[in-house]
Amino acid sequence: MYQVKRPSRSEFVPIRQLQYHVRLWGEQAPDKIPLVMVHGWMDVAASYQFMVDAFIEDHYVIAPDWRGFGLTSAGGADNFWHPDYLADLDFLLDHYAPGQAVNLVGHSMGGGVAMQYTGIRPERVRRLVNLEGFGMPATKPDQAAGRFARWMDELKQLHRGELALRSYPDRAGVARRLMKTNPRLSQDKANWLAQHWAQVNSAGEWQILGDAAHKLPNANLYRLDEVLAIHARINMPVMMVEAADNELNGWWKGRFTLAEHHERLRVVAQVELVHIDDAGHMMHHDQPEQLAALIERFIA
Repeated sequence: MYQVKRPSRSEFVPIRQLQYHVRLWGEQAPDKIPLVMVHGWMDVAASYQFMVDAFIEDHYVIAPDWRGFGLTSAGGADNFWHPDYLADLDFLLDHYAPGQAVNLVGHSMGGGVAMQYTGIRPERVRRLVNLEGFGMPATKPDQAAGRFARWMDELKQLHRGELALRSYPDRAGVARRLMKTNPRLSQDKANWLAQHWAQVNSAGEWQILGDAAHKLPNANLYRLDEVLAIHARINMPVMMVEAADNELNGWWKGRFTLAEHHERLRVVAQVELVHIDDAGHMMHHDQPEQLAALIERFIA
């Protein structure tokens, strides 16, 4: 089992009719700028533990479980909307850092949310670190009808119980699943993550802590012109971190490429592009020491 160096503590904060689970490291202090870290799809706040342990400085770190992930409930929702993540983050910052600009880190889906939020509320963010939050392929209006139809069809599948997330007989099974998804993940880290990524259900099986409704497609199209207009409002330094193993082609089959992503970044005034060697998409698991050093240098 991985040995934690900096233990976290948990809080539940009332946010928009939900009890939001937030993991905290370090202590708040007048001379500390809060470091807010938001996770990606099918991940949890505890996933940042390895990176926090690798920090040299003792930061005040605030990391929520997004709604419907980890220990934050979905509140009975049967689908999720991107604007909710933006509003949840806004409420969380009002709670933990009222009237203060924070250093914001987001991975994958969380990186996309962080980029959008920073363009909408630039006064709330001092430095932004985007860990492979690439966004999505551009869409066209004539795709809307098909997208809505697919969304409604899959909603029916969800309510018929056809989209349930898999459960595992024991924690070791969860750890093996994590290592299958990410072959770079060591056994000790997988064992530790498994207890935060899943918990025992009423049947005595280990159930993934993610709501099945997250498997549904977005009902709305990804409107690139709107996204770029928001990103163009980002006026503080941004560090875009990419893994040496580019997984975009595998995800989108050529419909969205790394070159297109780099072209989109041109609308942001100050971007530093950094690569992490010997890492895949879950870079905070693969190379937490490299990543921690980069982030500390950037926000110093």
